[in-house]
Amino acid sequence: MFEADHPTKPDIAGRAEIETLVNTFYQRVRKDDTLGFIFEQVAQTNWETHLPKMYAFWETVLFRSGGYVGNPLAAHAKLIPLTAMGRAQFDHWLALFRGTVDDLFAGEKAEHIKNCAADMANVIHARINSIDEPRFDPANLTPEQRERYARYKAPAQGAANEPVSLKPSPPLSPQTARSRSRT
Repeated sequence: MFEADHPTKPDIAGRAEIETLVNTFYQRVRKDDTLGFIFEQVAQTNWETHLPKMYAFWETVLFRSGGYVGNPLAAHAKLIPLTAMGRAQFDHWLALFRGTVDDLFAGEKAEHIKNCAADMANVIHARINSIDEPRFDPANLTPEQRERYARYKAPAQGAANEPVSLKPSPPLSPQTARSRSRT
């Protein structure tokens, strides 16, 4: 294969790529039989305000520089009495998001944004649907998420040769979360 015949896709390098990703993704969402209805008829999304908020959100996720301010949990929770917001909808959203990333980008940041999207989808789904373990729905963790979680939990368990439990610990207090985010 020659690179000229099969050019490699760029990685997500900054705000411009995030805007391309978000714009392409939401163009697909709006045309999608499952998700378009939720965004257009149920949530009645104002795209002029929603898209810049999503640019800031994903820029904050990837680069810690987007200045996102908002509460994604509350935005999704208010839709529960209005439409189905179950596992099927979140899985469909995630498949569409991953497909959009894969169509446009390749690289470390592209993989990272897909992993973050999966983690976010699991957490939001679990929280708004009152799943017993509010941090995520363990039944739907990917092997990569299980591995990341095991690595995260290993130092907290002491010796590296101790078995690692995939059962999450209780949510952190805001003070603990702030102190950990500084390290």
